[in-house]
Amino acid sequence: MNTDNNNLRPRPASKDTLTRQSWKIFQIMAEFVEGFESLSGIAPSVSIFGSARTRPDNPYYQLAEEIARLLSDAGFSVVSGGGPGIMEAANKGAYEGSSPSIGLNILLPQEQSGNPYQDIALNFRHFFSRKVMFVKYASAYVVLPGGFGTLDELAEILTLVQTGKTRRIPIILVGSKFWGGLVGWMKSTLVTEHTISEDDLDLFRIIDEPRLVVDAIFKHYEHRGFEPTVAETEKMLHL
Repeated sequence: MNTDNNNLRPRPASKDTLTRQSWKIFQIMAEFVEGFESLSGIAPSVSIFGSARTRPDNPYYQLAEEIARLLSDAGFSVVSGGGPGIMEAANKGAYEGSSPSIGLNILLPQEQSGNPYQDIALNFRHFFSRKVMFVKYASAYVVLPGGFGTLDELAEILTLVQTGKTRRIPIILVGSKFWGGLVGWMKSTLVTEHTISEDDLDLFRIIDEPRLVVDAIFKHYEHRGFEPTVAETEKMLHL
């Protein structure tokens, strides 16, 4: 078979493509600037994650709404992805509470549409700039049942804390029945295969009761306050 190796060589991008890619940098910069300016005053805050497909009659929806309301009344701004499902429940609970409800919306071809329970609503085209905003101002992560997006956010914060790229914050998985299998696999496979250490399993907790979620967050900060230390602030500049 005669193969023309020239066909396998990468072709240089067209001038129009290069121009569009260059201008994309400014769009990305704008997302970061708007995020920093809009969210710098929301501390302390808690980022809540979960499936966009969860309906209001689902117990997990109701659980997320109750957790968010308790957090809001306790003085925490609540940050979600701004969409339907668990995200809507989180914003709704916070909206009914006494602290700001914030949605970091992402433009997607399906599933994502902004919910009406947002005091502050930001819109992102890029997942990576949105992820920075979830982490940068969060005093805790609360993760309810969800799909690939939720798992992605969970893996992101675990990796950042594990590698020292951000400060240690409470990471709480809500729903022992849902998360139990994944955690069991981590113990039986990841730890056994030495791809993580056993101590890495201490980076998160599983809690089922809404009030205990709030209590666990307060307990973490009991002797230090919610503001990042000087060292933590410096660390978080390099997210």
